[in-house]
Amino acid sequence: MVGIGFGRPSREKHSPGADPDQRDTDQAWNEWRIRVADIWQRPAGASDARNLPEVVDISAYPARMRASRLVNLLLLLQSRGGMTAAQLAEELEVSVRTIHRDVEELSAAGVPIFAERGPLGGIRLVDGYRTRLTGMTADEAEALFLSGLPGPAAQLGLGTVVAAAQLKVMAALPPELRSRASRLVQRFHLDAAGWFKANEDVPHLATLSTAVWEGRMVAVEYDRGDEVVARTLGPLGLVLKGGVWYVVATVDGQARTYRASRVVSATLLDETVDRAEDFDLASFWIESTAAYEREQPSTVVDVRIREDQSWRINQVFGTGTLAAGERIEEPDHPGTIRLRLRLGFPDEVPGSLLACGHNLEVLAPPEIRDRVIMLANRIADRYREAIPDGRR
Repeated sequence: MVGIGFGRPSREKHSPGADPDQRDTDQAWNEWRIRVADIWQRPAGASDARNLPEVVDISAYPARMRASRLVNLLLLLQSRGGMTAAQLAEELEVSVRTIHRDVEELSAAGVPIFAERGPLGGIRLVDGYRTRLTGMTADEAEALFLSGLPGPAAQLGLGTVVAAAQLKVMAALPPELRSRASRLVQRFHLDAAGWFKANEDVPHLATLSTAVWEGRMVAVEYDRGDEVVARTLGPLGLVLKGGVWYVVATVDGQARTYRASRVVSATLLDETVDRAEDFDLASFWIESTAAYEREQPSTVVDVRIREDQSWRINQVFGTGTLAAGERIEEPDHPGTIRLRLRLGFPDEVPGSLLACGHNLEVLAPPEIRDRVIMLANRIADRYREAIPDGRR
């Protein structure tokens, strides 16, 4: 078993005139005097375990370096097998020089870490060494349990797996963290779906999930709305947005997004997906959704609405529409506000404006106002028509 101990640094090595990160003051080290035990361990039965020190002294660490950076560095190397100094510096948001210094200090202190030169080189831990979960903070323990969404996990067929994993993590936590995590689960619940929206029926989500996980191509029939088409997809990932599942997949070499509920049939193929090594699902989703919203056709509409009913605009057009609108002063109309709104999907705008109710009036442009009047007249005519049994 190996531990890590922190003590007072040598002033000879960290002189006041050195790198600011290495400046040593009594006050900084009084605050820094902590002890982190059992950060990493050699598996039982390792042949050279007897040669390892019981306590690793890394007292030479700079006063301003947080203990979490050491833990994160070890976790990154453990999970990824090896990384370059530049990659570690980017992940930990420090300089490459700082990474080199950290690695040298860890190695000198007895941590089994080494660097390899060459195009396939990098910084690595000796095979077999594993970090432990003892570095988890109270906030991290709480966030871990807050991040779990039982509904989506169940849709993916992972409901029991997630529950079992949380139970194991809970059992491994120290008593004080276990208490905080339990309290959070009891007092916070995440519901990703919107109001009055039942979960979509996604009958082939499990097949798509398997294709994503195993990196296999999948043949699907996809309902485009006007027709059902056959497609061969190379699934790259699944995304849950606003309670709706989407599959990101390659088609003809391009990454595209499909609504999972519109997949009419799905058959796994033996062919593997050609996945680019640098593809990042989160980055792709952020960029593609931003581009989708930016490139959607829109129209500018001037409306007047009772101020106490203005919330209806957000209800119909989405949260943030009201705040994004330009307010135009109208002193002659007390109790109302005039707004200039940019609204997407122009063909649907007249009907959506009508859904805001009689407290909203469309002022411009004339063509939108005329279409709202036409729709309102059609609705009125419908209700003026005689009901089949003779009642009006």
